[in-house]
Amino acid sequence: MASACALEWVPDKLYNMAVSAVITSYSKYRKELKALPENVQFDIYYKLYNKGRLCQLGMEFSELDTFSKVLKVNDKRHLLHHCFQALMDHGVRVSEILADSFFCQAYQFRPNPAQPKDKLIQLGFALGGFLSDAGWYADAGKVYRACLKVCQLDVSVSGLCKTLECAVRLLHVENVNCEYKSAKETCKMACNLIDMISAQGLTMNRATLHTECCALLFAESQYDEAYRHCCLAMQELSKSLPKKAVVDVLRQCSKACVVKREFKRAEVLIKYAVEFAREHFGMRHPKYSDALLDYGFYLLNVDQISAAVQVYHNALEIRQSVFGGNNLHLAVAHEDLAYASYVQEYSSGRFTDARDHSEKAIEILEHILPSDHLMLSSSKRVKALILEEIAIDSHQKEVEEKLLCEAQDLHLQSLALARNAFGENNVQTAKHYGNLGRLYQSMHKFEEAEKMHIQAIEIKERLLGNDDYEVALSVGHLASLYNYDMEKCVEAEKLYLRSIEIGKKLFGEGYSGLEYDYRGLLRLYRHQGNYEMAEHYANILQQWNRLRDRNNLEEVKPLEFQVTKELPELVTEYF
Repeated sequence: MASACALEWVPDKLYNMAVSAVITSYSKYRKELKALPENVQFDIYYKLYNKGRLCQLGMEFSELDTFSKVLKVNDKRHLLHHCFQALMDHGVRVSEILADSFFCQAYQFRPNPAQPKDKLIQLGFALGGFLSDAGWYADAGKVYRACLKVCQLDVSVSGLCKTLECAVRLLHVENVNCEYKSAKETCKMACNLIDMISAQGLTMNRATLHTECCALLFAESQYDEAYRHCCLAMQELSKSLPKKAVVDVLRQCSKACVVKREFKRAEVLIKYAVEFAREHFGMRHPKYSDALLDYGFYLLNVDQISAAVQVYHNALEIRQSVFGGNNLHLAVAHEDLAYASYVQEYSSGRFTDARDHSEKAIEILEHILPSDHLMLSSSKRVKALILEEIAIDSHQKEVEEKLLCEAQDLHLQSLALARNAFGENNVQTAKHYGNLGRLYQSMHKFEEAEKMHIQAIEIKERLLGNDDYEVALSVGHLASLYNYDMEKCVEAEKLYLRSIEIGKKLFGEGYSGLEYDYRGLLRLYRHQGNYEMAEHYANILQQWNRLRDRNNLEEVKPLEFQVTKELPELVTEYF
């Protein structure tokens, strides 16, 4: 038995020594390496990375033929992400170089027996998929658009199926990169392809396409249509789909349920996504972190703030270990954690962590994206919210004015980006108006604040209805303005009561946002000399505090849950 163990151990040791020996004389053996199996080539390139020889590694990975072989080593993909990100941080624009190389190959391609198109298409799918997974969406989009041209050369049914797959992949990249105008055209193309394939008598699973349509409509605040596509995607969902696709369908559909305030459905979907990703990919995989971020989104929207912060922390740690550096995935995780931390510490005023995460997100985004990219809009909005609270709590006029001016600049930049992308009739635009309203109140620009809040309410009511959570937020903010700064007590009272009604209806008696409405009414009635109503709301506020204290005593363990239903049962019961 001992000799068997030795035999298992020795080759590994000898193999590592051989890899190290090749690295020592790398220039001498470089050409011969191309003939080695893909997994051996990868180990040698990874050794270059470990030794810090990034110039040589960059030279190798910039060759499309070499990188295409590395992409075939699927079981070491997380290590490839390490190498790739290190090169990007080092200034080797390997993502752009590879995308340009594939683009040239695709546009110079002429079908012939010696140059089969299927091989080029598969390379496009592999390269585009990796660049998308790695967070380099613009270059992934370039690859998929070039690949689409090659797919469209084949008008057979199988060719149409490949074209459809490429279009759906491109639609995903355009969605996550906020290229919504292009995404609309790609979405239309994909839907036409589905119709053409169906006309040929072939049935296609449309779950992934419906999911991407849902994501596009979600971004455009067309929540009813997004939810409709969510339901259609769920009806076609099955475990026969690729496992990553299953997770993505569940995640996006959960988000669509959240904004429609279908919280039970959202909870079931996102918990299944988290459990499914954990089971099939492990707890250190990017796909698991994707599921966690959307689980955090759900928790934040159902007022489980501490749980959301925990989940966002976990997602950030995974992305730091897989990507690190100036990576888009990392920026998104920092931003989500920044906002959740801001909400958690809103009443305490301890915004150091929230500010650090928001600034890190912006720093990364500004390093890798154009200055007018829409992704910067939400990050700047989050930082502006944090700066405003820090300014109010500073009690130093100079510091306060400086921070409020900085917050104003950030809010105006965010609003301009959102309006350019979506126009006026969008929930994101409305949120920016509402944020400016709060800021102008802090800056004592009360008429401007009122105008911003009214605009926010009108847009939200038009898109979401009169009884939505987002409407309640804006109504509560306008009530605060009328109560504390504009002496419009009658209007303020009506708005507070409306905000309270919506909050309790959606989240129950212990909803965290009720505190500000109760305190507002307490101040309003005392100011009016209505001590009977003041005492009434003082008692309600005490009851609310006791309820929150009981809730806070419960230990928060958001990831300790068990999914009991199978996927077909879940689809049947909820969709």
